[in-house]
Amino acid sequence: MADVTDLKAQAERLRELHTGEMLVLPNVWDAASAAVVADAGFPAVATASAAVSQMLGFPDGQGAPWQEMFAAAGRVAGAVSVPVTVDAEGGYGMQPRELVDRLLEIGVVGCNLEDTDHSAGGLLDAEPHAQWLADVRAAADDAGVPIVINARVDTFLPGRVDEADRVAEAVRRGRLYREAGAACIYPIGVGRKSDITALVAELPGPVNGNTGNELDLATLREIGVARVSYGPRFYRTALADFASAVQKLRT
Repeated sequence: MADVTDLKAQAERLRELHTGEMLVLPNVWDAASAAVVADAGFPAVATASAAVSQMLGFPDGQGAPWQEMFAAAGRVAGAVSVPVTVDAEGGYGMQPRELVDRLLEIGVVGCNLEDTDHSAGGLLDAEPHAQWLADVRAAADDAGVPIVINARVDTFLPGRVDEADRVAEAVRRGRLYREAGAACIYPIGVGRKSDITALVAELPGPVNGNTGNELDLATLREIGVARVSYGPRFYRTALADFASAVQKLRT
């Protein structure tokens, strides 16, 4: 594990990056892609669980063993000098202190934690999940490293919540998670400008958004989004380019 003083400084730096200029995170999947992002001048590196798990040969949604996911994340953290935040999915069933200890062991100072129920389907009950996030926050503080929790709110994913209720439920959950100690709220999959505008207005603290047909970086910046991430988008683009090149060899 890296020195606790160094990890604390990185965590504080990652938290600071959520204020002021919008933080853009082109998500990575291995050490090489992490180095590309850091060398390009981005001030932090984030992994995408879908990209990492598929790279390892497993499906997304906690389909990969946590040991392999954390090993891959550790190689990412070891390849760069900037703060690293990982997509830790639903926490892999770990108790809060174990999760914190595992993150710090691999040199990571931030994590996405989502409220999808990977066992039963749908969403976790918001109140118990908020308590779990609060326990993660407390465990991190006890460890001396203020890990940056990006609390993912999955109401906009298909089959979770009726479309008419998505914004209101995202606000309700996001406020609970913010009160529990999350540094940023991530309503993943929001594609409408009106929806992300309402969420930024009604959620306290930084909000993580995604680009899309209605939402380029300039628009998200104008709305007041604090953080933008891309999930497995660049991984899939890289694979598509590879597939195209391979097909050209065949023809």
